[in-house]
Amino acid sequence: MKDELADGQWAQLLPLLPPQRPMRGRPAKDHRVVVNAILWLLRTGAPWRDLPADAGVCWKTAASRFYWWTASGVWQKVPHALQEDADGRGNLDRSRHFVDGSSESSTSSALSRAAWPGPGSGGPNR
Repeated sequence: MKDELADGQWAQLLPLLPPQRPMRGRPAKDHRVVVNAILWLLRTGAPWRDLPADAGVCWKTAASRFYWWTASGVWQKVPHALQEDADGRGNLDRSRHFVDGSSESSTSSALSRAAWPGPGSGGPNR
C-alpha cells in the first residue's frame, strides 16, 4: 500500500499502542500493518470489506483491532500525546488554532435579529 506511515511517524505512534499480544496459536498481525490499513480506510472512506488484498491484513482483523482500540481509549489519547510531544520539542505553533471547521449559513435578516434582539423581535427581551 502506498502512503504508509514513515518510520519517524511510526516511532511516535508505537509507544501509544497496546503491546503486541504474545504468540498463542496463530501469530497476530503486526500493529504497523494494521494501522496502515486503518489509515487507508479512513483516508479513502471505503467500507471495511473493500480493504485491498495488498494491505497485508484482512478487513476483519483491521476492524476488530480498530474497535478494540477505540473501546480501550487508544485513539482518544493519540492526538493529545502527539501534541504534548510536539509542544515539548518546541514544534507546536500556538499562534494558530482551529476550534471547528463547520459553518452554517443564515440570512442577513436572521443575523440582525439574533445579534440585536429588541422589543417585539421574539428574542429574550420580549
